[in-house]
Order: sequence, then structure tokens, then C-alpha cells
Amino acid sequence: MVTTYAVVRGTELSTPSRVASILNRNVSALRSGPSYWLVLFSGFFEPVLYLLSIGVGVGALIGNIEIGDKALGYAAFVAPAMLAVSAMSGALAETTFNFFFKFKYVKTYDGMLATPLKPTDIAIGELGWAMLRGSLYTGCFLIVMIAMNLTTPFWALAAFPATMLVGLAFGAVGMAISTMIRGWQDFDLVFTGQFAMFLFSGTFSPVQNYPLAVEILIGLTPLYHAVELVRGLATGVLGWGMLVNVAYLALMTVAGLMVASRRMAKMLLA
Repeated sequence: MVTTYAVVRGTELSTPSRVASILNRNVSALRSGPSYWLVLFSGFFEPVLYLLSIGVGVGALIGNIEIGDKALGYAAFVAPAMLAVSAMSGALAETTFNFFFKFKYVKTYDGMLATPLKPTDIAIGELGWAMLRGSLYTGCFLIVMIAMNLTTPFWALAAFPATMLVGLAFGAVGMAISTMIRGWQDFDLVFTGQFAMFLFSGTFSPVQNYPLAVEILIGLTPLYHAVELVRGLATGVLGWGMLVNVAYLALMTVAGLMVASRRMAKMLLA
């Protein structure tokens, strides 16, 4: 008997075999040539360069930062945030530009629907691939952190599943947004929001340094919850607030996947 599962109420059931076919299609694209590999790995180097330039370079001018009851060097403070950013960037790169191109221009998904695949299968498969791409970045970044003595192998293993959740959350929302985008110009708004979160989500300084109103606003943003969760696990500074971070990111995943699945069904089956 084939096991089936439902993502959200009201969507069609999806089978692991159909979802696996979407993943297999994306894996096959890796054989298209070295250019795809270059694009795939390009997203890994940006957070590493930020870590080296700001975390290490500027960090030499900054003292320790208190996180809970633990004092961290500035590089150790910034590195987990860059880890979360890496997971976010990898997932969004796959579910915004790539997804939109296949969805609107190449009509890849129209062809898939001529098979037994359903819009829900496509959404879950693409989200799974986005999470795998983000996990590739974060896995490599964790190796860099261990080599630089910014975390331990134990806490790196603890943080890795959290980065997978971050990839799922941002991938689901990115895919939902891509179904609403009218043209390439709209991506400017997406990148503006992404860059604003990158700068002000506790990435380079504790959010408590901002005015109270700004701190509350930052606390509502998704990257803040991603940074708090990954930083807590990567540094071993655990707290009950991390359960809120997990719940926030899980809700993002479900809501984004629900919207993406329904909009794809509406637009592709119309």
C-alpha cells in the first residue's frame, strides 16, 4: 500500500513517489553542465565573506557580546546569524528566481501536470529541493565555523536541523510570493525586504541595542526568529524562547506551502 499524506486541509493528497520525481528532475538538472554548479555554490561564498570581513575584520575592534549568561567573541556572535542567512538565501534563490522562471516562462509545471503529478506534488517537491539547496550551504558553512573554532561539532550537529527548518520556512514563503509576482521588476521589492532583514534582524548587533519600537518590529520578522534559533543552538545558549522561534518558522512553512499550492492549482488548472 502506498503511503499518502496531506499538507493542509483542502489540498489533494500527495504521495512520496510523486514528490520524489520532482526532486529527481532537479537532481538531473545538475548534469546539465558546470554552469549550474557554479550558480549553486555561488550563494555559499557571500555569507562566508561577510563573516570574514565583518565578523573577523570589524570584530577585532569590538569586545565580547553577552548572550544570556555567556560572553561571545564578535565573530562567534555573527557566525550563527550568517548560518541562518545562508539557509534563507539558498532557499529563496531556488523558490524565487528559479521557480518563477519555470512557472511563468519555461512552463515546466504545465508539462508536469500532463502526468499524474498534482500542483501539491510540485509545491512540496520544489520546497524539498529548496531546503536541500539551503542545507548544502549551511553544511559547508558549519564546517567553516568548526574550522574557525566558532562552534563545536556537537553544537554544529544540533544547529543543522534548525537550518533545515529555516530553509523550509523561507522556501515556502518564497514560492508563495513567486506565484503572485507579475514580472522580474517585482523582485526588487523581494530583495529589498530580504536585505532589510539581513541588516536588522540581530545579525550584526543585539536587537536590544535598538529603540523599543524598532526592537518589537524586528521581533515580528522571520529572519529574527531564524537567527535566534540558530544562534542559540550553535552557541549552546538555550532558552524557552526558542520554542516560539520553532513555532513561528513551522507556521511560515505551512502557510507558505498552503498558499503556493492553492495558487498554483488555480493558475495552472484554470
